[in-house]
Amino acid sequence: MWLKLLFLTLYLLLLFLLARLFEAVVWCEAGVLATQLVDPVTLSYNKLKMILEARGLAYSALAQKEDVRELVEKSGDLSQGELYSTIKKEKEHPEGDGGTTHFSGELHFYELVEDTKDGIWLVQVVAQGREALLSQYSWRKMVKKVSQFGIRTGIFNCSSDHRSCMRRGWHQSTLIMSVPQTSASKGKVMLKEYRGQYTDTENLSHWVTGQVAQQIHTLHCSEQLLQEWYSDHTVKMFLFAHLPQPPAFFSSLSVRFTGRIKFIFVNICRWKNHSSLVEIGVTRSPAYVLKMPEGMYWYGKSPGEFLSVSAMDTFLRSVQPEVNDVFVLSLLLINLLAWMDLFITQGATVKRFVVLIRTLGTYNSILLVSWLPVLALLQLPYLDTFYSYSLKLLRYADTTQLVSLVRADWTFYSSHPALFLSTYLAHGLLVDYFEKKRRCSRRSLEDSSTNLEWLASLWDWYSSYLLHPITSLHQSDHSEWDEDTNFLFERLAFPDLWLRPLVNLDYMKILPVWKFKSAQSSVTVYSPSGALEEQACLDRTSDSECDDNTLLCDWSEWPHDILHCSECVICLENFVNGELLMGLFCGHAFHQSCIVVWLAEGQHCCPVCRWPSYKKKRPTKSNSTVSSEPA
Repeated sequence: MWLKLLFLTLYLLLLFLLARLFEAVVWCEAGVLATQLVDPVTLSYNKLKMILEARGLAYSALAQKEDVRELVEKSGDLSQGELYSTIKKEKEHPEGDGGTTHFSGELHFYELVEDTKDGIWLVQVVAQGREALLSQYSWRKMVKKVSQFGIRTGIFNCSSDHRSCMRRGWHQSTLIMSVPQTSASKGKVMLKEYRGQYTDTENLSHWVTGQVAQQIHTLHCSEQLLQEWYSDHTVKMFLFAHLPQPPAFFSSLSVRFTGRIKFIFVNICRWKNHSSLVEIGVTRSPAYVLKMPEGMYWYGKSPGEFLSVSAMDTFLRSVQPEVNDVFVLSLLLINLLAWMDLFITQGATVKRFVVLIRTLGTYNSILLVSWLPVLALLQLPYLDTFYSYSLKLLRYADTTQLVSLVRADWTFYSSHPALFLSTYLAHGLLVDYFEKKRRCSRRSLEDSSTNLEWLASLWDWYSSYLLHPITSLHQSDHSEWDEDTNFLFERLAFPDLWLRPLVNLDYMKILPVWKFKSAQSSVTVYSPSGALEEQACLDRTSDSECDDNTLLCDWSEWPHDILHCSECVICLENFVNGELLMGLFCGHAFHQSCIVVWLAEGQHCCPVCRWPSYKKKRPTKSNSTVSSEPA
């Protein structure tokens, strides 16, 4: 666990350094940084139009470049990062309507549009027996314009539910827009129908942005501004600009943060007295100001703070997070941590993926279970003070340069998922390489096994789990018990899983094993760790078996805690020179083959004294004293 945390921390640090490297490369080649401002005069007419479309401002009545440039300047400062992201989206964004929902009937329309209450919908209604208001090309173009602001689109064909269209009054093809009507979360939804004469995309987008702009509280005089500024201590986002209506990206964010952050548009087009602006500290226009209980923050001065939906959404979620935001972040980190097992685990490929699936299931289950008490604690009223202090500390951290860089990196990598995945894969391959180097000196047989060998061991564990389910849950490793097929079916047909001791069979690995040899030979003792110890035996001219006469056997070469005997009580045969013997913790010795079969059948006790074969005896004075050999 700690090793995976270390590798994940190194990966996040690598992403941070890689983003700084990209900035250095761009600065060396182009001589600009993402935070540097761009003069709109140097841009072409097409690029200025792309900026206005990305911000959600109508420009259909502006035919001159100077008018378009002036509108860009009035909406906010333009940075190199915003210009780059806008051009990139224009090149990569498809014009297809892959995100358009086709409603199957009134119930489907009600569930997604009228009952959602936390989003904006634009629906094209196609009347029965009539053509659509917009052609396929115009609709795709319209979808492309509004989808960047989080507005979802759909098509309702009245031929699938004619009665519903008649009841709602949709006798002709039209456009319907669903917009929340209250500032509270999960408020009412109002359906608004387009009744204009022009059906071109410019006029339609202007109508859409006008409907979305109604969600923002607009101030027209200085008295309203001062009253709203000093009214309460909630988090508010102010826009001070010489515009007839706020940009669509600003208005759409007000719907996303309904009930969390209040969006206010201050229209200072006709203001004659700007003393109220000086009083609250606003000295320039346009300005995006975040009013918090801790103070005010000027949006756009730090890295990554562009005038776009994704950049401002990331900033506002870090300032005023909700439980869902923290949960999604923890879910991402937990899954990145779990995927490290794919590279840390050594061995067969099948083994890597099996371990990965197990880790993903375990980590996500633990995450879901651990969030239940967290949600319960957040409902307690006496934790409000702790919650408010935590938010205050988070907001102080959000104003630092380091957190601004982290937010900028988040926005950058979220817009380049291929780069994020490729860097994670490269980091994982490096982890796999270093893990192989680290384990090369003590590489186990399991790490060097093939796919088929590991699958065979997995089947052994599975069969052991069927026979002893509770025991298998407590095992730290897979059981190496090789079951006979007939014995397996016999145990499944007549289960006695609960009547016998459910014991981990791994204790058999530490039982003493040694090779029995007669006189004039050497005794090889196998220690529990697997090492061999050769010791000399007493002189003896015969290599025959040990009989009942104890003078013919050399007991001094046996393990010191094993009692002396010359035959196996399981098979009733004398020990023969060269046979492998195994002793139990009680001190009795048997043929290794005999006692392994005895224990594997589930009889976890000594055949002689019935002492549990898995339980060690406490050393006593009588047990520690070995009987003396005959002279």
